[in-house]
Amino acid sequence: MIRLLSGDEAVARGAWEAGVAVASAYPGTPSTEILEEFARFPNVYAEWATNEKVALDVAIGAAYAGRRAFASMKHVGLNVAADAFMYASMTGMEAGLVIISADDPAMHSSQNEQDNRTFAKFARIPCLEPGDSQEAKDMMVAAFDLSEQFDTPVFLRMTTRLSHSSTVVELGEQRQVRAQHVGALAVRGLAQQQGVGVQQRLVRSVAVAGGDGVLGVHEVPLEALVEEHQRAGGTEGLGRGAEPLDGRVC
Repeated sequence: MIRLLSGDEAVARGAWEAGVAVASAYPGTPSTEILEEFARFPNVYAEWATNEKVALDVAIGAAYAGRRAFASMKHVGLNVAADAFMYASMTGMEAGLVIISADDPAMHSSQNEQDNRTFAKFARIPCLEPGDSQEAKDMMVAAFDLSEQFDTPVFLRMTTRLSHSSTVVELGEQRQVRAQHVGALAVRGLAQQQGVGVQQRLVRSVAVAGGDGVLGVHEVPLEALVEEHQRAGGTEGLGRGAEPLDGRVC
């Protein structure tokens, strides 16, 4: 089935197709419609949070408990959620966790136009940036598989024009995702050792994607990560198969 969806609607659809069970957000243009649309799907838990940090803590808690989850917010909201954002990178997850930042270039309804891809670089986590609604849905699905493969949160960067413009999207079926086994998580006393693992994880993910392995921002095809995931025994049909993707892994 093909439908005309905005970028925000496509993200919500991708989350549902990926088997997300829990979502939390704090409203703010251009991200508000993501949770509003996700809440319409059956058998999901969606809530507005007191602020962006609480929203991210809720999503992290769900991922710790073995259920796929996401938190969404506008770009300045990530400043509020920075504490939770950084510790999530250090501890690892039991199930997939995606953090969505809807940036606002040209400040259509914001007090600044910060580029939150820098936050992803700072936290040493993968960052996906779709180019249209179809890629927004596909990358949302792919982000959860990458999160679980590399034991890391994944950052999805949206922008105002992408969030509020509409393009045709080919819809998929919802995955039946089992709750993940809850094992050991990194604790404060292991933070130093875990920091080394975080850096190695990013180098590996960049190398798999065809980058040079140097920490920083890399424009590499998502297709390379998808193919590597499938070779490692991941779910078939991740992303858009053989179709080229114009979005970026940054």
